[in-house]
Amino acid sequence: QVQLVESGGGSVQAGGSLRLSCAYSGRPRESYAMGWFRQAPGKEREFVAGISWSGRDTYYSDSVKGRFTISRDNAKNTVYLQMNSLKPEDMAVYYCAVRRTVWVMTSRPEPDYWGQGTQVTVSS
Repeated sequence: QVQLVESGGGSVQAGGSLRLSCAYSGRPRESYAMGWFRQAPGKEREFVAGISWSGRDTYYSDSVKGRFTISRDNAKNTVYLQMNSLKPEDMAVYYCAVRRTVWVMTSRPEPDYWGQGTQVTVSS
């Protein structure tokens, strides 16, 4: 059974930084892309960043490009999201996601698996 466990969320002032982690377990010997989505109160869930199985290819939404960095450590089955220069509009529940493909994750198609989410709060 596939399980995704996020950590690293919390509260920070605008301009600050946070690092999210997501550990993946289950289904050995399977290649998969990983990524992050977020959902703010009253809004639909949106794509934030994605990374390919190899880690060589990344893709970001325009709203976070240049401020967020996605990376992965396949030895640890973990993906990271380094978030710098945080803004109040970044405040949301952040979800880790997995798609069974070697290619970089983008907003479509839908991921195959989701984590339970971690809250990020940014105060102005």
